[in-house]
Order: sequence, then C-alpha cells, then structure tokens
Amino acid sequence: MPFSTLSAPVRATLLTLAAMGLFATMGVTIRLSSEELHPLVIVFFRTFFGLLLFTPMIWRRGLSVLHTRRLPLYLLRAVFGTLAMTAGFWGLTLIPLAEATALNFTAPLFATMGAVLVLGERIRFHRTAALIVGFLGVLIVLRPGAEAFSAGAWLTIGGAFFIAASIMVIKFLTTTEAPDTIALYMVLLQTPVALIAALFVWDWPSLLTLFWLICLATAGTLAHLAWTHAIAIAEVTQLQPLEFAKLPLTALFGYLIFAETPTVWTLVGGVVIFAATAYITHREARMARRRVVSHPKRAPIAPG
Repeated sequence: MPFSTLSAPVRATLLTLAAMGLFATMGVTIRLSSEELHPLVIVFFRTFFGLLLFTPMIWRRGLSVLHTRRLPLYLLRAVFGTLAMTAGFWGLTLIPLAEATALNFTAPLFATMGAVLVLGERIRFHRTAALIVGFLGVLIVLRPGAEAFSAGAWLTIGGAFFIAASIMVIKFLTTTEAPDTIALYMVLLQTPVALIAALFVWDWPSLLTLFWLICLATAGTLAHLAWTHAIAIAEVTQLQPLEFAKLPLTALFGYLIFAETPTVWTLVGGVVIFAATAYITHREARMARRRVVSHPKRAPIAPG
C-alpha cells in the first residue's frame, strides 16, 4: 500500500517512529566515530555533511532562501547548537546510550524554565509540579553518590540545557523566518563555528570512520525531516508519547552493539522525566487552544 494513501494519523505515527529510530541510530554512529575522533571533530563533520545535504535545496530555491534581517539571532543559535552537540556527543562517549537518552529528555524541562525566565511566560502550579517531578527523575537516573553521577552525565545534561537555549532562540525566529531558512542557517553557521573548535584537536578520519560520520549526518537530517513532516499533519501532543520509543530503541542498540545493559534506575528515571515533559507539553497545548478560542483574532500566523 503506497505511503501517501494511508490516513494522516497513521502516516504521522510511522514518520515519528522512523524519526526516533534514526535519532537512536545517531547515538550508535557517534559512539563508533568516537573510537577514533575527538567529539569536537565529530560535531564538525556532522554539521559539514548536513550542510552538503542541504545543497539541493539551495540549488532549487536559489540564494533567496538565505534572506534574513535577523543574522545576530542565527549566530546565537549557531553557538548554542554547537555547544549542545559538543556536550551531548561528548557525553555519549562516556556513559551508556540509554542513560544519555534518558537525560536528554530534560531539554523540554529547561525550555519551560527558559520560557518563564526569558519570555516572561506565567508558570502555575501544574507546570511547577511537573518540573519538580521531572528533575526528581533526573536524580533517579543520576543517583547522587553513585558511580552514575559522572562527568558524562553532566555533559549530557549540559547538552540538554543548550538544546533548550536553542529552542528559545528558535521561538523568536519563527515569528518572522521560514522553517527552511532556519534549518539551513543552522548548518551554514554551525559548520565554521564547529570547525574552529575542532582544529585544536584535529585528526583525519579513516575510511570506516568517515562512513560512520556520513551515516550520522544522514540519520540526523532524515530524522529532523521525518519529525517535521509528522508534526505538520498531526498535533505534537498526539505524537509526543511516541518519542519515548527512543529510549528502548537506544537501550536495545546499546545492548546489541556495545553490550550495555541499562540499569533499572535509568529506565525508571527516563519514564519519570518523559512523563513530566509530556504532561507539560499537553497542558501548554491545551492552554494555547483555549487562548485561540477566547481571542481568535490573536491567533499566531504560521511563518513562511
């Protein structure tokens, strides 16, 4: 049966699951590449090959896709994005894949805090309680005083923090910028930023590692495209429960490829963190729909 003939909910579900599988694959390729290269070099090749994958779009649409009056915001996002990838990739080389994935679920928690502190959004009891529960989940994963409370865990949490910072910048950009322009500028500006950092620890990859790097960039680009198309035909709140598939998939890959057995603390903490972020997303979406119903003339206009 052709994919296009499937119903929208089915297509969105399949695209989301494909995106989660590709995100899990990224963790594997990062770990394999790190056997030979420093994480900073891996970050550069991720952005460089990602930029090459955008070449057909530039060829088709021309330089008009680069038109913007908000270059400083794009530069800020490039810095945050590079820091997020560097910390996240580095963390993946130091702790099990499943633990890193569970801690990455904290990004929406940091984004919610940023929305309150930076964007001035009001925070009520329900979101406050969900934030507290989410960070309790982090403590379950980390187990203060245990071996898991490590540099790799802190790097992963730092990566999630900078992902949230990047999300804040994107919220500002989407008020005036087209999605394709935002995506293109990400790799266009992050590539030179990542190169400058990578030159201090540079090593040329072998052919096998080069293959893993190409797989990394391809998986990352396809994952973002699949997720973008999924949320274009279904609500994020309907799809977000499927994001949790990334944790068991990553745990499975870690077990089969690297003989990593996730602890019960990692799985339980991951469930708690994800449940908290899912609740926040669901509640925010419901409040947004109420605002649109109450003030239809104030409904936001989609960018592009």
